[in-house]
Amino acid sequence: MKIEYIRLNNFKAFQNAEMKNIPDFSVVVGANGSGKSTLFDVFGFLKDCLVFNVTRALQSRGGFKEVISRGVKQQIITIELQFRLHITNKERLVTYLLEIAEIDNKAVVKRELLRYKRGQYGSPFHYMDFAFGEGNAVTNEEDFDEPEKKLERESQKVAPTTLAIKGLGQFERFKAANAFRDLIENWHVSDFHINMARGSKDAAGYANHLSVTGDNLQLVANELLLNSPETFKRIINAMKKRVPGIGDVIPEATADGRLLLKFRDGSFKDPFIDKYVSDGTLKMFAYLVLLYDPIPHPLLCVEEPENQLYPKLLWELAEEFRSYSQRGGQVFVSTHSPDFLNATKPEEVFWLEKENGYTQIKRASDDPQIMIYMNHGDQMGYLWKQGFLGRIDP
Repeated sequence: MKIEYIRLNNFKAFQNAEMKNIPDFSVVVGANGSGKSTLFDVFGFLKDCLVFNVTRALQSRGGFKEVISRGVKQQIITIELQFRLHITNKERLVTYLLEIAEIDNKAVVKRELLRYKRGQYGSPFHYMDFAFGEGNAVTNEEDFDEPEKKLERESQKVAPTTLAIKGLGQFERFKAANAFRDLIENWHVSDFHINMARGSKDAAGYANHLSVTGDNLQLVANELLLNSPETFKRIINAMKKRVPGIGDVIPEATADGRLLLKFRDGSFKDPFIDKYVSDGTLKMFAYLVLLYDPIPHPLLCVEEPENQLYPKLLWELAEEFRSYSQRGGQVFVSTHSPDFLNATKPEEVFWLEKENGYTQIKRASDDPQIMIYMNHGDQMGYLWKQGFLGRIDP
């Protein structure tokens, strides 16, 4: 599954913005306050709406009045995503639309729908359509490719603050809702904190995937060592290649039943515990653990991965992100680093800039002048430093 299109109306700084033809690996640049974190928060917002409800998702961001764009007449927040999905053995372009309004000072789901074409031609068919907690969904999607068969609909009711895909997505017969719910539940918006990744950890914690903050790094590394040794070996080999001097990384149990990481420097016999390892070394290891996950996240968002990393590592880190996306997990990265941007291609780069107080999304490959320079061997980071990416000089 891959997201190809995002449309935002009245979501914070994005009063009316689109992101089209989204590639597997996307890099977003922009000045402070231009909306990079807000763009990534769209995914976090949808996940909170699904796991909790619309009210909780808005409250954690200051409430409806803080989320809706300032100064707009139409008080409706709209998020629209288009993604590729295999349904009944065919790849289809599915659209998910969510509209949120405030009625009597209470946020509700004004409209929620999933649609895609039944055949090769014609308008997209509304497979699921809900408004203010009431609606219906097609129950026999397997018959979509047989026009002579009547599609059966099932009426449902949900709380006006709850997403319909939360309930319908539990059932496999609602294929699009089930797949989209799975996508939301399993995408990863990284909020890595180096201090939380250090130190020994309780061995009984969550170890299936690296957490958003990275606070279970030791547990995940140990899980990989024990149950996916070939994957762990690939991570260590990548560390040796990416970080000079690293000879090995060893998850080790302590006497009190906890886990810590030890890093062996090729120049010394005894390894160092992670408390005494550089921020950059520990962060690079955490990214590799995330990127070499045996069950990759369908969508991965990482903000400013260049922090604490030596500039020479950034080109290779970009290659790791691209490789991850080619294995099936879509990647969004934001950056302030021209060195990281030098490793990107024009079709992978989007920049954000404010126009009349609202943020617009622009793509490097749509700019003829940028393409001329890139075709003559220039690099994106250098072009950014020279002021060719709109009004967002670094």
